[in-house]
Amino acid sequence: MTEEIDARGAAGRPTPGTQSVDRAVAVLRSFEGAARQTPTEVAHRLGLSVSTAHRIVRALYDTGMLGRDAQTERYFLGPTTAILGRLALERMGTTLLQPELTALRDGTGEAVSLGVRVGDEVAVLLHLPSTHPLRYDQPPGARNPIHGCAMGKALLAFAGDADGAEAGVAMEEPYRRYTPATLTTRAALEEDLARVRERGYAVNEEERLIGVRAVAAPVRDGAGRAFAAVALQGPAVRFGPDRMPGLTEAVLAAAGRLTALHRHLPGA
Repeated sequence: MTEEIDARGAAGRPTPGTQSVDRAVAVLRSFEGAARQTPTEVAHRLGLSVSTAHRIVRALYDTGMLGRDAQTERYFLGPTTAILGRLALERMGTTLLQPELTALRDGTGEAVSLGVRVGDEVAVLLHLPSTHPLRYDQPPGARNPIHGCAMGKALLAFAGDADGAEAGVAMEEPYRRYTPATLTTRAALEEDLARVRERGYAVNEEERLIGVRAVAAPVRDGAGRAFAAVALQGPAVRFGPDRMPGLTEAVLAAAGRLTALHRHLPGA
């Protein structure tokens, strides 16, 4: 890794005044993959100097964004982070939407996820596990490549107005391949997105993990844009031709109800 991470502008040049912010965000995000870390571990994970990591971690600790175990001297996400996260979820309407997600899970028996776009990834906001012993789980906060998951393709297909929009993926081609079924070119992705817009839902045909399939539909705001996506996910053996029509119908119906609920939120 490089010694320091730099804030980069659109042309790849350092952006004045943003480097410290980008580093602080990177430090916070490093705790997505490691629950407890020392500043030295943060430095090694991010390619920062140890002194820089210590300074940023201490500043985040002083604001409550990080907490610290006095015995191990390891840091973890703190109370301020928890409060902000909870407020963000409430203001995005997830408290209101969760009963519909629960009904979708209970009605199908399959895992349900609600995700939003973050750059070229889909961040999982809520996840309800399947009722079956054999299942696919992904905890809230998990990130999935936008080109390799059903939620990502639903978000891309309906990113514009109610009639959809062109894919807006910033990654350079070829996109990362996860399985033989992964779409790795812009042309292949746009061809698939055209089908998504035509039928109103997206499918993941073992494109991220072999043996896992999914179907997702957009949750829209008042302008018809997809601000989130809801998905059913599970083992391919339970997402075969016999069940897919029923699962698809359930996802589309749930997405419609979630859209209607969201439009009644204050400020929506």
